[in-house]
Amino acid sequence: MELNITSSPHLRTKDDTKGIMLDVIIALAPATVFGVLMFGFSALVTIAVCVASALASEVLACWIMKKPLSTGDLTAVVTGLLLALNLPAGIPIYMAAIGSAFAIIVGKMLFGGLGKNIVNPALIGRVFMLIAFSSAMTTFKEPLSDLVATATPLANGEYTFSQIFFGVCSGTIGETSVAMILLGGVYLVLRKIITLEIPLSFILTSFIIALIAGQNPFSAVCSGGLMLGAVFMATDYVTSPMTRLGKIVFGIGCGAITMVIRLFCSLPEGVSYSIIIMNLLVPIIDRFVSVRPLGAKREVAKND
Repeated sequence: MELNITSSPHLRTKDDTKGIMLDVIIALAPATVFGVLMFGFSALVTIAVCVASALASEVLACWIMKKPLSTGDLTAVVTGLLLALNLPAGIPIYMAAIGSAFAIIVGKMLFGGLGKNIVNPALIGRVFMLIAFSSAMTTFKEPLSDLVATATPLANGEYTFSQIFFGVCSGTIGETSVAMILLGGVYLVLRKIITLEIPLSFILTSFIIALIAGQNPFSAVCSGGLMLGAVFMATDYVTSPMTRLGKIVFGIGCGAITMVIRLFCSLPEGVSYSIIIMNLLVPIIDRFVSVRPLGAKREVAKND
């Protein structure tokens, strides 16, 4: 019998980046459609501008860096869509375009492109916009109307839990309906695109801390961008840990930092910052909870 020795990886799958990103787009469709129905044509314009700017920015970056065109893998589309869903409807078009360009160029391409970024590009774009365009980023429309609301459910106790869960409240385009986000999350789990460790540990940690702090824990985890962040952004392959234990630690860290920011800081929301902070800690998490190679001594694993 002839024995062929080949280099790793030895386990292969038919999944590729384009297929995975297509599944993410499909999973985001319920929240996207719902956001457009609730906030109107301005929400659709914001989404279109963000996606178009992300694609154009990646084409430009690839040309300047003399890299092969990479827009076909749909990662730029997902980045633009995720950023748009984290923006208020009606935000000026030029702000949406600048934020999306920043997300791609600074958050992704300056690190070397797909698979080399250390933080989630869409979140980098959103944090940049929160700093650069703070007033526009905190001005929200009431659903099904052109009225402007100055507060989301995080800062407004007038909304009922059912309104928050089903999305009949003010907020960013894609964060308001927990039901639509969970529908997309179930799709990703069934398609084995994500696992439950990060979302569950993120949500449960936030729930427990809110309960200890005397808040309504159900409203706490369903308000703001917590659900959208836990399901769609904290689970990003490139910027999250590789092991199951690492993912749990990552999710706990995201939940704890989110609630600390909400409870003790002047910022009304902490999801974006918490995920970015934990993104930066991923190499440390992977180092200390790495899987010991089969047959290796424990001391060797520690030194690695």
